[in-house]
Amino acid sequence: MLLSHRKKFLFIHIAKTGGTSVRSALQKYRWRDPYYAPIWLASKLSGMANHELAIKLPRHSKAIAAKEMLPREFYESLFKFAFVRNPWDLQVSSYHHIRRERPQLMRPNESFAEFLYRKFDPDREWQYHLDTSITPQSNYLVDLNGDLIVDFIGHYETLQQDFDHCCKTIGIPRIELPHKRKAGDRLAYREYYTPETQALIEKVFARDIELLGYSF
Repeated sequence: MLLSHRKKFLFIHIAKTGGTSVRSALQKYRWRDPYYAPIWLASKLSGMANHELAIKLPRHSKAIAAKEMLPREFYESLFKFAFVRNPWDLQVSSYHHIRRERPQLMRPNESFAEFLYRKFDPDREWQYHLDTSITPQSNYLVDLNGDLIVDFIGHYETLQQDFDHCCKTIGIPRIELPHKRKAGDRLAYREYYTPETQALIEKVFARDIELLGYSF
């Protein structure tokens, strides 16, 4: 999550949706914010206290967290936006990320299908607690009643185009997004799926598919 008092925007960072590139592009506006110093200090204090002081909005906080913590008028005055990704594609990204960055969480030679069935098994003993893609993307964008509380939802598939819209709305020059964490270790996401695993993701992320307008 990235908040700018000066430019009046709140970026909700959903993992594996191009958010690292967006954060990198907008970071300089955070540095120039008059509240940057106290925000930085609060972040450091939170870390020193093992994050038990509740004074920091984590990188992947949901919009509802900001709405509950910020004054109502201030929250409403912000341009609140996020980027989302095709749920089937997102799970392929998750599989490769864990296999590359946290191989100790994978079983030997675990296939993509085995990964999905274990990940979404309601009776699993071990939780994929380090993988935020187990959480529906829509959960980051709604309040406790399920109503949208953000102003704009961009898409990973049209990342630059939608980010251009955000820049225009915020009132900053167009920024060419850097290619942060660009993956080159995978096939097209449809190649990973069988009819059964395709249906599994359709069931688990039905709300995302409906709300965000995605299809396989």
